[in-house]
Amino acid sequence: MAFQCTICSKTFPTRRRYCTHAREHKHPQVVAPRSRLYYHPRINGRPCNILGAFLPKGAPPPPREPLDGFAPFQDRPSFEFAELIFEKMLCSRDDVDQLLRIWSAKNLVDNTGTEPVFDAHQDMLNTIDAIPWGDAPWYSFRIRWNGPITPTSPAWKRAEYVVHAQNPLQVFENMLDDGEFANKFHPSAYQEFTTIGGRRYSHFMSGQWAWKESDKIAADPSTHGSMLATVISGADKTTVSVATGNQEFHPVYASLGVFHSDVRRGHQNAVLPIAFLAIPKGSSEDENDPDFRIFKKQIYHAALAHIFDPLKPHMTTPRITRCPDGHYRKVIYSLGPFMADYPEQVYLSGVVQGCCPKCFAPTDSLEAGQRRSREVMQTIKATYSHDAAVLWDAFGIAPGVIPYTDHFPRADIYEALSPDLLHQVIKGTFKDHLVEWVLVYIKTHHSAHDANAIIADLDRRLRSVPAFPGLRRFKEGRNFKQWTGDDSKALMKIFIPAITGLVPDRVVQCVSAFLDFCYIARRSSHNNESLQEMEDKLAEFHELRTVFRDEDVRDGFALPRQHALAHLVRGIRLYGSPNGLCTSITESKHIRAVKRPWRATNKNNPLIQILKINSRLNKLAAARSVFGSHGMLRYDLFEDDLPDADMDGGDRNRDAEREELNAENEHFQDIDGVDGDPEPVSVVLAKTPGLLPDLIRRLLYDQLNPAEDYDSESEAEEVDINDCPPFHGHVALYHSARAFYYAPSELCGPGGMHSEMIRSHPNWYGTGERRDTVLVQDGSDEGVMGGMLIGRVLAFLSFSHNAVTYPCALVEWFFPVGDAPDPITGMWVVEPKLIDGERDVGLVHTDCIVRACHLAPVYGPAPLPIDFDFSYAHVAFDSFYYSKHVDYHTHECYPLT
Repeated sequence: MAFQCTICSKTFPTRRRYCTHAREHKHPQVVAPRSRLYYHPRINGRPCNILGAFLPKGAPPPPREPLDGFAPFQDRPSFEFAELIFEKMLCSRDDVDQLLRIWSAKNLVDNTGTEPVFDAHQDMLNTIDAIPWGDAPWYSFRIRWNGPITPTSPAWKRAEYVVHAQNPLQVFENMLDDGEFANKFHPSAYQEFTTIGGRRYSHFMSGQWAWKESDKIAADPSTHGSMLATVISGADKTTVSVATGNQEFHPVYASLGVFHSDVRRGHQNAVLPIAFLAIPKGSSEDENDPDFRIFKKQIYHAALAHIFDPLKPHMTTPRITRCPDGHYRKVIYSLGPFMADYPEQVYLSGVVQGCCPKCFAPTDSLEAGQRRSREVMQTIKATYSHDAAVLWDAFGIAPGVIPYTDHFPRADIYEALSPDLLHQVIKGTFKDHLVEWVLVYIKTHHSAHDANAIIADLDRRLRSVPAFPGLRRFKEGRNFKQWTGDDSKALMKIFIPAITGLVPDRVVQCVSAFLDFCYIARRSSHNNESLQEMEDKLAEFHELRTVFRDEDVRDGFALPRQHALAHLVRGIRLYGSPNGLCTSITESKHIRAVKRPWRATNKNNPLIQILKINSRLNKLAAARSVFGSHGMLRYDLFEDDLPDADMDGGDRNRDAEREELNAENEHFQDIDGVDGDPEPVSVVLAKTPGLLPDLIRRLLYDQLNPAEDYDSESEAEEVDINDCPPFHGHVALYHSARAFYYAPSELCGPGGMHSEMIRSHPNWYGTGERRDTVLVQDGSDEGVMGGMLIGRVLAFLSFSHNAVTYPCALVEWFFPVGDAPDPITGMWVVEPKLIDGERDVGLVHTDCIVRACHLAPVYGPAPLPIDFDFSYAHVAFDSFYYSKHVDYHTHECYPLT
């Protein structure tokens, strides 16, 4: 059996497992589709000068103001010191003073005549406060009950609630003036069409909402040429310490839709806290008081309306603002998506707890109902204003709550509530629902003793999964108290093989259908095909989830977070990939903006100190951006002090060294996880009898005869070893190699290149061997399992023959079982190829390796031993699942035929 190379059209037997031209061209598993972008014709973000006159096309931006060195810092070491101590280490005042005293004492002893970068901790803070960039002062305002108050009124009616906020206009102008985002923003809404899959939705500005909002703005001719700056908001309460009184804070975060999604996901200043809301506290009686519950929602919306009020004039009249690329543009603001979990969405929409905030359909419905909108909700409230019971029972509306968006033009909170992958999909439907339902099934269909044994075996399966780059280990199974979103994502990767055989097949199919839906939703870019696939998988999940009702696990499915899945596809069409609008963004910002600053306070009135710390962090980030945009941080800290002539020569020398190093490490990067020895081991094969020398000779024969075709594989097998080139050289062994491949939904940007480390180590951190598995191109894409085989890497090695270097891998072969994936799990089952009872091994050129892959054991009916270690997994089982949920790259490119 032969296959044809899709690039050079030559035909080769499958025994070769790769095209012999692999060094000249690699087999692309996914081809980047060509795309065409159409920008909005009127609200297109045309550059203008500071007076608002539009510039001709191609005009350069005005030069930025020159800098006086690293002022207000003395020099770069002073800036780097302040950034390290204050931002990264968050050292206490006493520790910084002690460090500077030690520094002074050392200089005094050595008689160097140099002084520390700062006199004391306060000197460093004063210098940070003097940074002229990134400033947006905090201010406070008070809110209180405006109804009648009597001497018997509860305390919450007499109290005043303080809200701390920044002027969002200043915050957003600081964001837009950040030169680090120069290549990471879209000044205009656009529609992207690809040759594969039709229209593509990725960044926020590629969605339908931005285009429709631009159409509304364009109705006023005076706005033509402006840039739409959509405000993306997020809010979520966070608890910083249960031990010291359950201290809670309620930050509100904001970003702009012009930025790419990966900028919001990154640890940059494209998402910042702009307010800390008040958290009204009441007694247990107050919590049951309907008036108090309504008041908490009213104070919430009143605060948000006041916070965003400075933007209101510039939602109709453009404001000239400098953008990341240095150009000035006329900016028009709009209130757009709001990132929030379900309890926060109830507050934002003013609906009754348990109702859908986006539509009127009951939450056990499989389809989205009539959509709520600003106009519809205002009409209903006006019609039934005299009958609160009808509003509550018939429409799920909490009376007396006016959403803050009603105070701004074009804003609609019901449409603005964005899909939430973290709380609706990952932690909600998967972790809190499906995983718990699986455990409930086990407990209700077995005796207590048997159920405990099955669950213990499930935990052993979870911790026995082989290692994989980026795969979190469950050392004690899934039985731990504090679950995070990352824990839930890690469990998703290995859950299907673990439960197979422990629960009915229909349960496994249900969970598998949902995971497919989830993994498609998590992609960084979508097209019509992927969205249709999402709808098909959601329908399949809804059909299969009835197994939990049939097995007496659930009575019904009136679950708001599962119902929210019906709105997910439309949300993607409106706002682009939900990866850029997920509450995981605000959850991660809690650490930088709230939790770490709280630890640095003295806990006495900590919020004021947290605000000050955030202001200084923003100033440091802005200073780094300004210094970086002027090329002042290009080189190493020591290199900045070299003379210019030496720097030029040093640059040339360093560039030459880098090129030489890159050439040497084109295929391999030696990373030893135990002893850190960077030097490869050299083995003289000429004195080592065995299989490896013959494999090298056959590999050389295949590489040196690229034009030779075979009529059949049997003819290829007839090549005698004596006809293969002799080899008497040295072989370098490596413990790792790095794979580079095109990733359609790379989180760092759609269509980017991804890299990952593949390891083959005999003693990984002293815990046993680690031999990663890889995909090897074996045939055409139309073949079984996409024309690929799986190899377990026994060693990476490199040798030279006739001045040509051949990087390759020694692998154990795993072949697919059957010609289709397993119908229960949806995954391919593979098993090692045996010859005379031993696993077959082969030697392949590294250009034939597509990327790493993950094999999860097919566990079978017998329970695992208590002391079973994951390092044994690849050799202890007879068959394996080629896991498609181990990461989103694998799932997107998973072969279905």
